[in-house]
Amino acid sequence: MTEEMIGADVVARHNESRLAALRTDYESLGERLDRRGIAIDDIRDRVAGFSVAVPSWGVGTGGTRFARFPGTGEPRHIFDKLEDCAVINELTRATPNVSLHIPWDKTEPAKLIEAGERLGLGFDAMNSNTFSDAPGQAHSYKFGSLSHTDRATREQAVAHNIECIEIGKAIGSKALTVWIGDGSNFPGQASFAKSFERYLSAMKDVVKALPEDWRVFTEHKMFEPAFYSTVVQDWGTNYLIAQELGPKAFCLVDLGHHAPNVNIEMIVSRLIQFRKLGGFHFNDSKYGDDDLDAGAIDPYRLFLVFNELVDAELAGAEGFHPAHMLDQSHNVTDPIESLMVSANEVRRAYALALLVDRNALSAHQDANDALMASETLKQAFRTDVEPILAMARLEAGGAIDPVAAFREAGYRARVAAIRPAVAGGSGGIV
Repeated sequence: MTEEMIGADVVARHNESRLAALRTDYESLGERLDRRGIAIDDIRDRVAGFSVAVPSWGVGTGGTRFARFPGTGEPRHIFDKLEDCAVINELTRATPNVSLHIPWDKTEPAKLIEAGERLGLGFDAMNSNTFSDAPGQAHSYKFGSLSHTDRATREQAVAHNIECIEIGKAIGSKALTVWIGDGSNFPGQASFAKSFERYLSAMKDVVKALPEDWRVFTEHKMFEPAFYSTVVQDWGTNYLIAQELGPKAFCLVDLGHHAPNVNIEMIVSRLIQFRKLGGFHFNDSKYGDDDLDAGAIDPYRLFLVFNELVDAELAGAEGFHPAHMLDQSHNVTDPIESLMVSANEVRRAYALALLVDRNALSAHQDANDALMASETLKQAFRTDVEPILAMARLEAGGAIDPVAAFREAGYRARVAAIRPAVAGGSGGIV
């Protein structure tokens, strides 16, 4: 029997006080959608079937390169992290899988499986870490990992990725995500061509270790921690990598890894068209890789990304099955609350994209009617679909208002009494 971190009685009391209002709102929205030829229950069911993985590292308080200010009741290890992730899923019913990061989450696979089964969680893509040094490793990644000039350092990075694959095989994962911080901070510091050649050679060794039913996701980022150049700097380079590495290799799109004003939805369309879209790290940003909650800055952009995804889904695009995961750093909010809000915002964008009148949109595009094409998208985006999201949660056993239910349950205070306080003052993302 699955262990509940938030008691069912707490959720039931929370929902009881809000149920009448939700039913009224749901019926009212259903009537309005019916006039547009949309069956609200169909949208609700599609939303209920949509899930997004949570990152194990996301339930801890993040930080910047200047400082980190720990929160109360922070997880001490992977098993505390999994309990926090279970809370998110219990209240949202949208996050049944957790993405692990090695070596931070390294432990016996059997214990991970037991914890997952106890908490009702599965495991999503594995994440390697060669952007920082682990205690006791022989070679430093200060000047790169998979693209390092030193062969032994590259081999160490390859071995680490293969280790992640082996752990993932044991716990039921089916993908490996590889992001590297390799690059340069000064002109002339590194050869662009030779660095890329070394990276491709090393990644080919990683791909050889993939099981037949696995995929590898390579992730691009224009800057940070290398600020002059990064080895995998944009989606074009990422696409070249996926082509070079073969049919198991796909591109991962992190919404915060692009320059301001980049048309991310068009990048998504291109990768879908050429069958190399692997999946997403959902977050939001204002200036750079802010790693803010999904939809916190530009919810319309998130909707436009999902507009492309739903278009491909409804068209039955070949090889289309993207992975969805959150990737965020919570510096001033409670991580559990932020991840619940983000899961809801990702589902909201999906629901809104399902409301787009695609026949009308196509007709306006064919007629070069820019105004009406734009208005067709806006008609969907302006719709308040919160009753659909809340009803999907309710019928799956979740909370009508996850953040309110979380606060009513007193979970943070309860774990703070068990988990020792962490001293502040350190820098770093995690």
